[in-house]
Amino acid sequence: MNHQRANDMTPAVPAQMVSYFDALGLVERLHRLLLDLVKDEFERLGLLEINPVQALLLFNIAEQELTAGELKSRGFYQGSNVSYNLKKLVDLNYLHHERSTVDRRAVRIRLSEKGRRVRETLQRLFAGHADGLVARGVLPREGMDDLTLMLRRVERYWSEQIRYIY
Repeated sequence: MNHQRANDMTPAVPAQMVSYFDALGLVERLHRLLLDLVKDEFERLGLLEINPVQALLLFNIAEQELTAGELKSRGFYQGSNVSYNLKKLVDLNYLHHERSTVDRRAVRIRLSEKGRRVRETLQRLFAGHADGLVARGVLPREGMDDLTLMLRRVERYWSEQIRYIY
């Protein structure tokens, strides 16, 4: 039986739980590392007026025209800082915004040319990462597909937990 003790005062934890806790910590660390990678790339390029979270927001908007609510409902961003970041990106001319003709309360946003340049920078950076993972043998090509599939399953499971528990 494979059990691990955090210290002598805690009960044994099944290996499955230890792995799950490790995975949760890894997801958090990977997200922070991603933000650091974007920050470092932007510093190298002298792109200092937006932060990595704002850059990823631009990346995820892509060629779509969306509202802040749609961004949140698609799971890209949570909380009130979405509105703050969108306003900042509009003020810095990375996004165009206009009132919806259907619902005058809603503001639709899309990338400006400046926003598209940031997105292209991130696309190049991420393509280099994907190529590097395969070239260095960190993941085989099909391993990337398997990893993505497993992460999508976790995402679906967590989403179902939110939908059906609350």
